[in-house]
Parts: sequence; structure tokens; C-alpha cells
Amino acid sequence: MTVTEHVRPTAGPETAAQVLSAEQRHADELAFLAAYDDGARPPGWALTPRAVVTFIRGSDGEALKLPAGRRTGPDGTELPASMTISPKFVGERSLVERCVVTLAGERGLLLVGEPGTAKSMLSELLSAAVCGTSALTVQGTAGTTEDAFRYGWNYALLLAQGPTPQALVDSPVLTAMRTGRVARIEEVTRCLPEVQDALVSILSDRRMNVPELAGTGDGLIRAVPGFTVIATANLRDRGVSEMSSALKRRFNFETIHPISDADLETDLVRRQATAAVQRAGAAYTVDDAVLDALVTVFRDLRSGRSGEGWDVERPGTAMSTAEAVQVTVSLGLAAAYLPGGDALDLVPGHLLGVVRKDDQNDHARLLGYWDGPVRRRAEDGSAMWRRLWDLRESLR
Repeated sequence: MTVTEHVRPTAGPETAAQVLSAEQRHADELAFLAAYDDGARPPGWALTPRAVVTFIRGSDGEALKLPAGRRTGPDGTELPASMTISPKFVGERSLVERCVVTLAGERGLLLVGEPGTAKSMLSELLSAAVCGTSALTVQGTAGTTEDAFRYGWNYALLLAQGPTPQALVDSPVLTAMRTGRVARIEEVTRCLPEVQDALVSILSDRRMNVPELAGTGDGLIRAVPGFTVIATANLRDRGVSEMSSALKRRFNFETIHPISDADLETDLVRRQATAAVQRAGAAYTVDDAVLDALVTVFRDLRSGRSGEGWDVERPGTAMSTAEAVQVTVSLGLAAAYLPGGDALDLVPGHLLGVVRKDDQNDHARLLGYWDGPVRRRAEDGSAMWRRLWDLRESLR
């Protein structure tokens, strides 16, 4: 067997995906909640609004019990008699409820916030719970064209038949309009203003004109009840296109803040890092004390103030929870596949990789943090912080 043959993946339906969508990861919970809460649902919704909130926020450790007559899923499979719904988003319940109410009113929802605050994850969870799919997604970039929001053409059919409904290629947004589902637009402010403006008439008139099919019954496509849009935008991105006032008025804005509770953030980082390390075929072995110190560093640098009240110069890069997860995953994989040292010894190097991205002055800011809070904690007698202080030279 050649090397090429050895590394070639096996094709076919049994091939595992690196990342599953929210509706795939949580299919059991979605099926259970659909049977558990049979209350009123907005048009096109797979779950009731109350069940959508429960799906995202969890059942607070309570095991929900299905009535005996509702234990058959939509595909005929038998549902469990009870299930505890896991929490998937760390944030205020009231924020999630406002998002759900916005979508129930078929109004556009715009999630804004710092990078790494789980805007995309919340968007995906909402879409999966509301309409059963999070796949109707447009990734906004500087190269995104209006076709991504409207439609394109199958040029082979267009040349052979002319403009016909069969030659029309629906965008994810148009598919959502036809089927009464949620369309997701990631990083909407990265799209050029003239591309963004294609959304104004879609969100206000709830219809799309196809001039090439004018005069036929297919020249005007109307949105089916249930259609709406969830968009995301980062507050810290540079070089993005400001949304027009007209487009802003079509959205309800919700700001996603960094996690305020240190224990909740640490628990989230641990859970997500454990899952990622296990997907890589290893066991998660990062010590809790190392994880606590790592999360503390991220929180101090993110907020510009330590837990003790000492001022910290904030780096220009975003010290997000998502970055903390990635560093923890790296520590876990190093411990599993390259053993032989203390995971704490690797922390400064990985922090440099996070901090030194946009502004070279951030390196000096990280050194300043070491000379401030890290040194003070070491002098207070903490063995963990004493070891980190001794590693200062590795930041050079």
C-alpha cells in the first residue's frame, strides 16, 4: 500500500463529519421537546417558543417527563419517557427569550458583540429549534455578491431554455422564503453596502421580484409564513461596511456580552475543550488548576482589570472564550500526544499565539500583565502563579 492510499479517506455515507450541525448533534432533544410541549406554535415552527428557550437554556437539571400518549417521534421511533435537556448557551435567559419573541414576530434578528461570544452558535441553535435546520446560511465576506441573498442561474439551462423557473438557482435566503424557514447571515457587515441593501426589500416587503420571469406566475416570489432572518456582526472587526439606517430598522438588535461569571466560563471552556480533545481521539487531562489560571488570564486581559482590582492594559486582540477553548484544546492534545512536560509550561507560548495577531504592541502588554498581576500573585504565595512568573522568559 502506498502512502497516498493509506491516507485517502473512505468515501460513503459511513464517513464521519468533523462537525455536526446543531440539529444533528441534538436531534434526540429536539424530537423529545416537540412531543413534550404540544402548545401553540407560530406558523412553520418545529417547537413552541417555550420549548425553543428550554432547548437553548436547558431544563435546569430537571428531567422532563413525556405523557404516555406522546412517546412516538415524527419518524416513528420510540422516545424516552424522560429527558434532561442540556444547557447550550451561557447567557441571560431574558436575552434568549427576546430573540425567540423577535423570531415569532417574523422580524429580523441581528446578534452583535465581541468576537468569540457565541453569536454564531446562538444563531445556529435558534434556527435548528425554530425550523429544524440551520443549513440555510450565507457567509458574509467582501466577495459576497447579491446572488447570495437573491438567486443565480444554471447557465447551461439558461442558454438552452432561456430564463425559466427550472434554470433559477435559489439562494439560501430565497429557499427560506419559499419554505417558511430561518435564513442565517454570518458577518453581515463584511458584505458591501450595495449587497446588504438587497435585504431591505426582502425584510420589508417579504417578496422577491425576478425581472427575467416578469409576466409569468414565477416573476414574483412571496415569503411563506415563518420566514425570517438571523444575522450576526462583530463589534471589533475593522474594515467592515456600516449597515444603512434602512436595513438597521428591519432588525431587532441583541448584544451578546462576554460571560460575566468566571465559574460558568471555566465550566464552558472545560466542556467544549473536553469534547474537542475527545474528537481528536485523546482523553482530556488538563488539570483544573491550570484551566482556572488560564481562564483568569483571559478574563483579566479582556476586561482590563484583574479580579483583585488591579488595572491591566488590554490587548488589541479579542481575548474571547472561544480563544480560551482553543488554547485548552492545544494543552489537552499536547498532554495526550506529546507527553513529558507540565501543561502549565506551555501556557505562555500559547498565550503569545493568541495575543500577537494584529498589534505588535500587544506583546508588550502581555509582558506588562506578567510584571503586574502574575508577579503579585506569585509574591502572595501561590505556587501556580509562582511557576507562571518563573516562565516569563519564555515570553521573550
